[in-house]
Amino acid sequence: MGRSRRTLPEELLLLALDPTTGTTAQPQSLDLGLAGAQLVELALAGRIAPDGDRIAVVVPRPTGDPTLDCALELLRRRGAPVRAVNWIGGPRLGLRQTYLSHLERCGMVHAVAGQMCGVLPTTRYQATDTEISREIRSRLDSAIRTGVPPDPRTAALAALAHAVGLGKHLYPGNEGRSSRSRLRDLIRHDPMGGLVAHAVMDVQNGVAAQPRRSPAPAGRQAPAGGRGAPEPARGVPAQPHRGSMARVAAH
Repeated sequence: MGRSRRTLPEELLLLALDPTTGTTAQPQSLDLGLAGAQLVELALAGRIAPDGDRIAVVVPRPTGDPTLDCALELLRRRGAPVRAVNWIGGPRLGLRQTYLSHLERCGMVHAVAGQMCGVLPTTRYQATDTEISREIRSRLDSAIRTGVPPDPRTAALAALAHAVGLGKHLYPGNEGRSSRSRLRDLIRHDPMGGLVAHAVMDVQNGVAAQPRRSPAPAGRQAPAGGRGAPEPARGVPAQPHRGSMARVAAH
């Protein structure tokens, strides 16, 4: 995989990066979104494929991208398809910082040291080429404005942006309500992106503990504890993910 094309995790992070403050929007859920974006990128590269609600490695050959190849190797070591919701809900400490450092090495952002309250050291990140961020944003805007089905990469990016709660950051206020709704609707244009985006939202809503089970046979009552009850509906993230690092200022 060459560096001529930005990966989805990189694009999602650049989309979340505030050009004014140098901080990332939705930092609590962004690690989940980055983990999901890795899955979509690996699927686009032909390395993994969906198997129901699970993810299976189909070609274990490295992509050439160190961060993606680390995720691919971890998936390969599982030895069997893994549920997307379990993979995304796994430990993700520092994934956001990993990608920020990666973008800095690639020259796409630069770190700016500072202090919080005049005491605590902080690091903010500024995009070195704002044209890249504008291009990413324009793809989403075009898909929302025209209603033309976007390419799978843009559809997946839209799905992930909605899943991590970037809608209000990208399209704020009452005037952005219709755009946020359209952003949510773009989730249906890419099956893999939709699977991953729903898994991200399920993790945030606490729907990751058990897979769906078939209804209990007639005459038998579901076990105590609610396992036979339907899962909560997928929707807007309800609880922040607590596994991400808080190394960037004002997050």
